[in-house]
Amino acid sequence: MNCLTLPANDPFFNLGAEEYLLKNSSREFLILYTNSPSVIIGKHQCLHRETDTEYVTLNNIPVIRRLSGGGTVFHDGNNLNFTFIRNSEPGRQVDFQKHTAPVIGFLASLGIEARLEGKNDLKVNGLKISGNAEHVHRNRVLHHGTLLFDSDLGALRASLRRDTSAYITRAVNSNPSSVANLKPLLPAIENISGFRKRMEDYFLNFPGTEKYFLTDTETAIIEALANTKYRTWEWNYAYGPDYQLIKQIDCQSLRSQLRIEIKQGIITECSAEDSELKKIFSKFTGRKHIVNELAEVIEKENIKGLSVFSLF
Repeated sequence: MNCLTLPANDPFFNLGAEEYLLKNSSREFLILYTNSPSVIIGKHQCLHRETDTEYVTLNNIPVIRRLSGGGTVFHDGNNLNFTFIRNSEPGRQVDFQKHTAPVIGFLASLGIEARLEGKNDLKVNGLKISGNAEHVHRNRVLHHGTLLFDSDLGALRASLRRDTSAYITRAVNSNPSSVANLKPLLPAIENISGFRKRMEDYFLNFPGTEKYFLTDTETAIIEALANTKYRTWEWNYAYGPDYQLIKQIDCQSLRSQLRIEIKQGIITECSAEDSELKKIFSKFTGRKHIVNELAEVIEKENIKGLSVFSLF
């Protein structure tokens, strides 16, 4: 196995690196990396239903769709991400127990007893410290997960939408769990760099495991993939399942039920029960269901008393 530590904390590049090495190499990998603050949603999720749109927008936290399914996770510089890419036999590829066992072994070497609970969570003392997801590509499987070391749990909670009842969709749901950091259990490890080094050293002691470094050519290809896919509206928003948003809304001293239909990221219908508000909200039809585009409509049409975040 090749052990690759990605040097940058760019979530777009790092997700691109996973996809590139999965699809364009026959090598097996362990990849370790940290990301700057970001919310990573599953491939089949509805972006706005999973995130607190106002919080992530005002705090410049990107929301990015990953290659694998499963639920939403929060990343920051004190959360260590690990990825296994392995060759596999057809019919035996999705195996969370197999791919989390080495991580459980690593934590055990530090004196921490972790368990795989449910389908894809690692927990310590009943609290989630790792969410995991998998993706199969031909005869290869990608398994990636998080390890909460010293993450900002306040930002984690604030980034995720608590009440999703206004959204109607067939998209995959997340299953929120109580979470905890590992750092209080590891007083001898001062920071995320030390934690990552301990994990890297642990796996490099396995026979046949050696360090791997991206070539300049690989880096350029991955950066191009990040730009053409992971940084795009088409992948992060339009790829997601269709959905409806139904909620009560206040605008211009009027209160009415708002109904928005979104298909492939575009508002196909936006209406209200009140006739005056119906005329106003029809202005949003045909626009992308993203904050900056709807804010432009509010400003252009001079719609008073309407917060753009009430449309999410």
